[in-house]
Amino acid sequence: MSAETERPSPPRRNIARYALALIPLLVFAGFAVVAGKMLYDQDINGHDVSAIPSALIGRKAPSLALPPLEGSNTAALNDAAVQGKLTLVNVFASWCIPCRQEHPILKELAKDGRVTIVGINYKDKTDNALRFLGELGNPYNAIGTDTSGKAAIDWGVYGIPESYLVGPDGTILYKKVGPFDERSVTQDLMPAISKAAARS
Repeated sequence: MSAETERPSPPRRNIARYALALIPLLVFAGFAVVAGKMLYDQDINGHDVSAIPSALIGRKAPSLALPPLEGSNTAALNDAAVQGKLTLVNVFASWCIPCRQEHPILKELAKDGRVTIVGINYKDKTDNALRFLGELGNPYNAIGTDTSGKAAIDWGVYGIPESYLVGPDGTILYKKVGPFDERSVTQDLMPAISKAAARS
C-alpha cells in the first residue's frame, strides 16, 4: 500500500443533492432578472415598458361622476369637467409614495395650455389628501374622490399612480402605469399630447 492514498471521491448521490438544491435558487434568480427588466428597463425600441397597453385605448373613456374632494376648492370630477378637452386623468393618493415622486412633473404639465389635468383620489382620507396637495401643490382642474375604488375598476387601474390621456372626443389615447419621469414624459406623453393637439 502506497504512502499516498487517494481520497475517496464524494458519492454521486451527494453531488446530485447539491445540484437539486441549486435549482430553486437559479430559477428564482432568473425570475428576478426578468422582473427587474420588465419593471425598470426600456424595451429594445426605447419605449417605456410601463406604458402598458390597455383594452380601453382607442375606446371611449368610462363616464365620470365622482364627488369633489371637500376643502380643496377644486371642481368635482364629472363628464362636464373633461368634455371637449384634451385631458390627463391621473389616479393618485396621499399614501402612494410614487405619486409623491411624480407630483412635481404634474405641476409642470399643468402649465401646458394644451392639456387639462384632473385627478381621481383613490381610497384616500380627505384630510390626508388635502395635506398632500397643500404640501406639494395642486395641479388638478378637477378632483373626484373614489373612496370605494369602483371608478378605478371601471378605468382598469392596475395600481397607482396611473394616468390616461383622453382626447377631446372622450377617446383614451394613452395609458401610463406608474409614476411619470422625465424620460416617459419626453418620449411618450408629450408626443401623444402633440399628436392629439394637432388633430383638434
